[in-house]
Amino acid sequence: MGESGTSRLAMLRFLERVQERDLARTRQWIAEEERRQAERQRGMEARPPAPDWLLERGLNKHSAPVYVHVGGCWNSGKRSDGVSREQALRALAEGVPACSHCRPDTELGYVDG
Repeated sequence: MGESGTSRLAMLRFLERVQERDLARTRQWIAEEERRQAERQRGMEARPPAPDWLLERGLNKHSAPVYVHVGGCWNSGKRSDGVSREQALRALAEGVPACSHCRPDTELGYVDG
C-alpha cells in the first residue's frame, strides 16, 4: 500500500479491532478459569471429612474384609469403606488383620484376645 494517511489509518483501525477481539477472548478465558477454580474450591470445601477407620474388602462387595486401616492409610485399597471405631474394633476381634503399615490396632488400643 502507499503512504497515504487513509490506508495507514485503515490498517491501524483494523489492527485495533483484531486486538480488541483478542482481548475480549482472553478476558473470557480468564473468567472461565476463575469459574472453574471457584467450583473446585467449593467442591473441596463440601467434601465430607475422611473417615477415621477403613475396612478393605476383597475382590467384590460381598467378599469378607481383608484389612482394617486407619483412615487415610496410603496402603488402603480402592475397595475400602469408612467404618466407625466400634466396627473397626469388631472386625479386628473377628480376626480381620490390621494393616501392617498404618497399625489401626495400635491406634485403637486393641489388644489381641
